[in-house]
Amino acid sequence: MSGWDLWSKLPTVDYGDGGPGAVNFIIDHAEVDFVFVQDIKVKELLNPNCKSTQRLKAMVCFTSLTEEDSANASQMGVKTYLWNEFLHMGKENPQEISPPQPFNICTIMYTSGTSGDPKGVVLTHETIALLVYGIDLFLDQFEDKMTVDDMYLSFLPLAHILDRMIEEYFFHKGASVGYYHGNLKELRDDIIELKPTFLAGVPRVYDMIHEGIKKALEELSPLRKQIFYALYKYKLFWMNRGHKHKYASPLADLLAFRKVKAKLGGRLRLLLSGGAPLSSEVEEFLRVTCCAFVVQGYGLTETCGACTIGFPDEMCMVGAVGSPAVYNELRLEEVSDMGYNPLGNPPCGEICVRGKTLFSEYYKNPELTRESFKDGWFHTGDIGQMLPNGVVKIIDRKKNLIKLSQGEYVALEYLENVYGVTPIVDDVWVYGNSFKSMLVAVVVLHEENAKKWAYLNGYTGSLSELSSLNNLQNYVLSELKSTAEKNKMRGFEFIKGVILEPHPFDMERDLVTATLKKKRNNLLKYYQAEIDALYLKLTAKIRS
Repeated sequence: MSGWDLWSKLPTVDYGDGGPGAVNFIIDHAEVDFVFVQDIKVKELLNPNCKSTQRLKAMVCFTSLTEEDSANASQMGVKTYLWNEFLHMGKENPQEISPPQPFNICTIMYTSGTSGDPKGVVLTHETIALLVYGIDLFLDQFEDKMTVDDMYLSFLPLAHILDRMIEEYFFHKGASVGYYHGNLKELRDDIIELKPTFLAGVPRVYDMIHEGIKKALEELSPLRKQIFYALYKYKLFWMNRGHKHKYASPLADLLAFRKVKAKLGGRLRLLLSGGAPLSSEVEEFLRVTCCAFVVQGYGLTETCGACTIGFPDEMCMVGAVGSPAVYNELRLEEVSDMGYNPLGNPPCGEICVRGKTLFSEYYKNPELTRESFKDGWFHTGDIGQMLPNGVVKIIDRKKNLIKLSQGEYVALEYLENVYGVTPIVDDVWVYGNSFKSMLVAVVVLHEENAKKWAYLNGYTGSLSELSSLNNLQNYVLSELKSTAEKNKMRGFEFIKGVILEPHPFDMERDLVTATLKKKRNNLLKYYQAEIDALYLKLTAKIRS
């Protein structure tokens, strides 16, 4: 049997934007023979440091391939094809389709990972098929139906499980998928051009949309701004009383919110947030102003996407990630070190999942697979709270728990979510360890608000220059303290020192994953010298 006969049964390997190190590891670990690649990624693949490329048999480039890259690939023994050539080969060599069995591997999806090597999550054809069918069953209960006219704008990495499953479902329904042109900061241009009916993204994307709308409001006259917020409160009132968003206030939609919808392409029907908790403030604002359903979901690569999903038009689910999805069961397990008790009030604990849409194993890592499952339940490492109405709220991450020198436990991700709403803060990484009694943070400045502060206080200069100002550091600390007090944090959870960062945490410096999750070990390495100096300064201040 030739390789072409086997093609329909071959598993795929997805790795996203993990960088040269991840590519090198995955090609070797998964024993990859064929690679499909964008032209801008070819040089990364042919990098001399990517030793595993030499094991490849062929590389298919979707667009163009330079003569230099083609020659380099040939020297490594890798046969190159352009996408059209590859399609032509299939037409010239027709073969009977050999359908896969349910238990065959469909995809080995490598999680980007915040530390260590990526993990290969094995998903079978049955797992993915059941997930897609489960979405059909879930949507059957709602009045609004998906049609072939629906359009999904994909801007998450293609190896992100959320994007992958949405695309699988859209193809299953015969609907359309469009891809953004590659620059997230210019996403609005793609939205206007494509006019999608469905967006799915991580909270940072929706924060950007929220900030964009708020910025536009600041440019309105005081009277028009006052009218906008009066209409906002009126529509929100009726939504909280149980009215569907499209019936809550048609007048408010006509006078104010249709303009927001127009800025989002004019056809938007659903916004889905996943990957991290979306703040209640942003979710509520988008539910009212976008004239579309806004829901949150929760899941991992290991759960083949969403294992909980929110219900549209249910305001009681704002700030929560919904109830267990079809084919899944969910329970909470006690985490005594963190004080989380599923039998407490409210019930809190580590989220454990079992069901038919779970992964089968971590590829070539039976030990890690065994560690992740206990009595048939997959332990996610995420901390959830069960609300009285039976829906789940994500409140913490088990692995991001540290103990300070005085013995107090601190949940870093929770603190970052709380401090992240401070207006001067665009992003924040909180740090502490068992040898220190205080927390410090690296704060990515919100550019507009930082420059507004500078103008009001008589300073000029770039954001990098402003970052070095002691007065700005003191202001940021005071704002963080104010946020901590508003949220009734305990004294040891207050940030005692800050490092101001003018640039966002990015993949170029390997500080975040492709889904913008913080790589804590890499952040520590990158800022180690500044953190050490900051702790010395804080210690000297205490002693004096």
